[in-house]
Amino acid sequence: MPGIITTVNVNGVRAATGKGLLEWLASTEADVVCLQETRATDAQTRAALAPALGMWHLVNAEPGAKGRAGVAILSRQEPSAVRIGFGSAEFDGSGRYVEVDFDGLTVASVYVPSGDVGTPRQDEKFRFLAEFGAHLAARGGAAVVAGDWNIAHTERDLKAWKANRKSSGFLPEERAWIDGLLADGWVDVVRALHPEGDGPYSWWSYRGRAYDNDTGWRIDAVFATPEVAHFAESARVERAATYAERWSDHAPVTVGFSELPGITGTRTGMALAGSRTS
Repeated sequence: MPGIITTVNVNGVRAATGKGLLEWLASTEADVVCLQETRATDAQTRAALAPALGMWHLVNAEPGAKGRAGVAILSRQEPSAVRIGFGSAEFDGSGRYVEVDFDGLTVASVYVPSGDVGTPRQDEKFRFLAEFGAHLAARGGAAVVAGDWNIAHTERDLKAWKANRKSSGFLPEERAWIDGLLADGWVDVVRALHPEGDGPYSWWSYRGRAYDNDTGWRIDAVFATPEVAHFAESARVERAATYAERWSDHAPVTVGFSELPGITGTRTGMALAGSRTS
């Protein structure tokens, strides 16, 4: 069966539902939606998303620290298995990783720490990347890991790359980590489908006129094992038409697959046309 996977950092699920997330969920043709930065307990997340849960199954990994992280997965089809964390004593309780199975396909939602150069937050990010990288290197079979990776891989992945050469999210060590992920066989599906040109960006600061000027970062990504990436046929960033219509500082990143193993009987058919908005 064909299928569609979307990832989006909601920048607080309770705030986002009041700004347009619920309406977006009602209109999307996605089969699976990976959410990051819910910043809410399981009860709070379920309450915020309650109007949509008649159409979706929800699995949720609560933040370990109030207001910091939280990831979730919404799916049309009920998963056959759910796992929170990736075997890390430090990070499994932090609300940064959850994965589900659909009879032959694993889909995960990840929220990589943002980091801050010269502070313990950057050390935390590097520790996360080391453990998470080992987990991904050991992964086999059909899998998709989607989320906010908080790393712009190349100069084409952020507009102001010259000004950010020493900033967290564009450090040489972080970019090399993505190189390693690709060397292990993972495919950056959006970049594979859009090998030319800058972007498409998925995050823009609320400050100044970053959104209007498309001064963004491509830090939200869908990575897939070759078994799944082979079937990716379209990708786009669902960028709001205007600043006022945004319900997060991130935009949904949506990938269409001609086949998704394990996905059956779900709503599909969104016209993606292999194009992107910018």
